[in-house]
Amino acid sequence: MKNNIFSLLLIGTAILGSGTSCNSQGNPSPGSKTVDKTKTAPAKFTEGKDYTEFVRARIMDKVGFGQPVEAFSILIPKNWKFDGAIMWTAPGNTCAGTNQGVKAVSPDGKYSFEMLPNYMWSYTDNQQLQQFNQQYGNSQYCSQGQPINAEAYFRNVFVPNELNNPEIISINENAGGSQAIQESNEKARQELMRYGASQVNFYPSSIYAKVKWTNGSQAIVICGVNIIETFIPNTYTGTYNKSYTTVASERIVLMYPESETDKAPNLLSVIMGSFRTNYAWKNAVDNFWLEVRQQRQIVHVGKIRMMDEQTRQMGEAAVKKGEQNLKNMDANMRSWEASQQSQDRIHTNFIKTIREVESSAIKTHPVCPPTQ
Repeated sequence: MKNNIFSLLLIGTAILGSGTSCNSQGNPSPGSKTVDKTKTAPAKFTEGKDYTEFVRARIMDKVGFGQPVEAFSILIPKNWKFDGAIMWTAPGNTCAGTNQGVKAVSPDGKYSFEMLPNYMWSYTDNQQLQQFNQQYGNSQYCSQGQPINAEAYFRNVFVPNELNNPEIISINENAGGSQAIQESNEKARQELMRYGASQVNFYPSSIYAKVKWTNGSQAIVICGVNIIETFIPNTYTGTYNKSYTTVASERIVLMYPESETDKAPNLLSVIMGSFRTNYAWKNAVDNFWLEVRQQRQIVHVGKIRMMDEQTRQMGEAAVKKGEQNLKNMDANMRSWEASQQSQDRIHTNFIKTIREVESSAIKTHPVCPPTQ
């Protein structure tokens, strides 16, 4: 930034160095006339024109603790209107977790800095599980959907939904942003492996873009996306299911007048470089959600074991029922066979009786020859 407080400090340092150099030349001889050429009119600088004064804005967590606690802070230009909040979604609800949002606007409304809350969406190749997840619906900051990288998310989701379809001037890869996302992934990998994932892959991406609107405003946009691919063994089929969790962890927008294009990158650099996190707050929040995930995993494993035990009991009951059915069928068969044998004996005796009656009738009533 050509006209900012840091330029003023550099100019002041140069003037101070110049004065020290002149004073180090020694004292003039008595009676000699000297002309002090270092005395000049003091420079006059105008705030907002020649330099920008920054103040520290503090974002307070007013929900998670017994009293408001500072979560983090940033530098913003003096007199800008500022609003920031920490948002909690309690465990057991859709998109449970801690999120944050920050917005600062200049008095004339021509400048604004906004850090939108993180957005997350999930997907799995197990269709039954995907349908089950969809029953919970979407919330303001999470939904269901296939994974996409930062550029695809910026073009297809962020620009139309959050920025009201401005014209895209440029999109460049932000290698530093991708590296920052990657640095936190190893810790997440170890935790997911403890929860039963057989393999975890991460695909971080980040872009630095510029857009403009028809009203003469432009914006610098930073967008970072992290895709987490998890392989989960299916013990019932012997195969693997793949699940994806995609998080847009950086959604930052600096809006400015088109005439101030040269100053905007420096302004954004100061704001982004001024982030200060309260690590006592961060550690407390991280530990809280870690415990929630661990308890959820214990419940999940307990449910699986209960389901396995129920399946085992159902299997054993089915086997016993099957064995009993076989025994009943065998007993019925034996009973049927016995009844058949009884019926056969009755039938045989009946036949014999008939035959004996016929024989007796023949003997008792002999056939006489016809009379002549």
